[in-house]
Parts: sequence; structure tokens; C-alpha cells
Amino acid sequence: MAIIITDECINCGACEPECPNTAIYEGGVEWTWAGGTALTEVELGDGSTMDAKSPIEPISEEFYYIVPDKCTECTGFHEEPQCAAVCPVDCCVPDPDHVEDKETLLAKKAWLHAE
Repeated sequence: MAIIITDECINCGACEPECPNTAIYEGGVEWTWAGGTALTEVELGDGSTMDAKSPIEPISEEFYYIVPDKCTECTGFHEEPQCAAVCPVDCCVPDPDHVEDKETLLAKKAWLHAE
């Protein structure tokens, strides 16, 4: 399961540097697959590929956000999601729309970091 940042976010930024996958971005900031990962190219759902350094539209314009496909809940890095551990307002919570088991999270970590 990925983590999501709720609209209670106070935009303090404490979570961003804690993410081992660089899956957390400031509101309004474009994200990339390459940031914080070993990815150079990503295969899209339609079979096409894109450069992992290509910028992608922000998920949120207003609050910090987590890219669910880059979030591994810190599995393989830490015992608990670090964003949730440091959040002063407890707005980093499990995302019910992106539920994944530990095996899936470890596989995602391996893919992101070319392990």
C-alpha cells in the first residue's frame, strides 16, 4: 500500500527528505521517475516507453504529494514509512486506493533501484 498525504498537510516539508525513493514532492512541482531511483527508461501501460528524466505533471498543486508508483512504504529500507514517522500533523496515511503486499513493495523497490 502506498502512503498518501491528506489535505491536513501544513506544507512543512519534513517528509520529503526522508523518502528513500524520492516519491514525495512539493505541491506544484513536477516529478520524474529518475529522481532518487536507478531508472533511465519506463515502460508505460500502452507499451510505449519514456525517458525516466522526463518531467510529469504534479499530482497536487496545493500540498506535498506522494507518487504512489514510487512509494514502497520504506519496505526494505526502514521498519515503518519515514514520512509518517516525521509528520507533525499525522497526515501521511495508508492510501486505500493503492494497496500492495510486502512482496509487491519489495519487488517495486528492486525495480526502482535496479537490484
